[in-house]
Amino acid sequence: MPYVRRNPSGSIESLHRNADAWAQEFLPDEHADVQSFVGRPADGDGFSRLDADFVRVIEDVIDTLIVKNILNITDLPAEAQAKLFARKSFRERVSRNSLRLFSPTGFDDVI
Repeated sequence: MPYVRRNPSGSIESLHRNADAWAQEFLPDEHADVQSFVGRPADGDGFSRLDADFVRVIEDVIDTLIVKNILNITDLPAEAQAKLFARKSFRERVSRNSLRLFSPTGFDDVI
């Protein structure tokens, strides 16, 4: 979608929907330069997504160990506790504000 305007050093300076006198070069949305300009890491292997998924797995393992009384939250360093609580708090806020398409409405559901 974007036509790009580059600065003299060759870095993208701005993105445009349509070509104009200053933005003639068209790049696909997935292009590494476009992704970098909009603040997304351009890692072709998807390690960022894998890392995020793995962090969630580790968080779930810690929760399971705590529920089974194998680990106490206080056994973790204070910094780790703070990060876990921050992630949980953020996730709860996001899920509370998310669109719930299949939540109970109070009316009899007809299928």
